[in-house]
Amino acid sequence: MKGFVDESLVFHLDIPVLDTDADVFEHANNTRYIHWMQEIAIAHSEFYGWDDKRYIEHGGGWFVRRHVVDYVHPVFPGEIMHGETWVEEMKNVSCLRKYRFTRKSDGLLISNAETRWAFVNFHTGRPMRIPEEISKIFIRE
Repeated sequence: MKGFVDESLVFHLDIPVLDTDADVFEHANNTRYIHWMQEIAIAHSEFYGWDDKRYIEHGGGWFVRRHVVDYVHPVFPGEIMHGETWVEEMKNVSCLRKYRFTRKSDGLLISNAETRWAFVNFHTGRPMRIPEEISKIFIRE
């Protein structure tokens, strides 16, 4: 995490690693990280009152443009990961969300990741300006 990230904007979520998350090598499969990124991003948005229903009522919502995941150490079923996420930047129609996952028991870094999200009009499928009521939640100037 960058040193100048406002800690009050970082959202935290503990994530249990389940047996069903494991692959043949008995550690969490790489595809599960994408799931956990989605899970914590949704929880962060819901924390501020922006659940699926509210986005649908508004007529626009977030679509993934790009994921980047750095796998630093494996995580295993039975462990708990501590997830952190924050919005690093917000532009007119997109934002960059960062993630950091550590093992809760000892703080070992498991993964750093980021997602470029686009805000899209549900009816036209085209990018639309991120409403100020959303941007002011995640970025404070």
